[in-house]
Amino acid sequence: MITDIENLDHTRKLKLLDHLMGLMTEERRARFAGVISLRTRHMSIILEDIYQPHNASAVLRSCDCFGIQDVHIIENKNKYEVNPDVALGSAQWLTLYKYNQAASNTASCIRTLKEKGYRIIATSPHKNDFTPASLPLDSRFALIFGTELQGLSEEALALADQFIRIPMYGFTESLNISVSAAILLQSLTKRLRESEISWTLKEEEKNDVLLHWAACSVRKSDVVIRDFLKKNPA
Repeated sequence: MITDIENLDHTRKLKLLDHLMGLMTEERRARFAGVISLRTRHMSIILEDIYQPHNASAVLRSCDCFGIQDVHIIENKNKYEVNPDVALGSAQWLTLYKYNQAASNTASCIRTLKEKGYRIIATSPHKNDFTPASLPLDSRFALIFGTELQGLSEEALALADQFIRIPMYGFTESLNISVSAAILLQSLTKRLRESEISWTLKEEEKNDVLLHWAACSVRKSDVVIRDFLKKNPA
């Protein structure tokens, strides 16, 4: 976000959100309301060191389409930049976290998510693996995807809590990462929506996400936000 609004107190965030929403059309506000009601952080995505940006960008597009809000991007050897021709603007609607400062960015990312109560689900065949139909959904979880050729690192596999595979019946051993992600996202979000699990965003989370969306939508939002904050000091 161009203007730093992440650290505003709750009251000022709500006032700013109301101001930005007032600058949008009724149709746009209704669209935001519909999409945010189906957003989730119960399930998140981790991309470990993806070196083909078009594949990772396709995953971002799928995350937006299926209502996943958070994507965690591990940059060990490979730096990821969104491919706009593939992502088609989806990145601006997501919350992206990058891990590239630690001695082990994989461990840093996984530790951070585990501290927030997430199970780490490795997308790799394993003797004790689950399928999209059998994976337990009762607690928060994050699917971690590896590179296109080598798959997940040994470190990621060792730190994973559970494993998931997509049943396949042909000669080819694996699917493209973007295809795998789309299949898993469609299946697991469908199960979540049909369950009695409380998977939607909490009210404060919704407001934070809506504020980010509004800042991305209003023309010259950086100028608008700076002007509003000057006129409405803490």
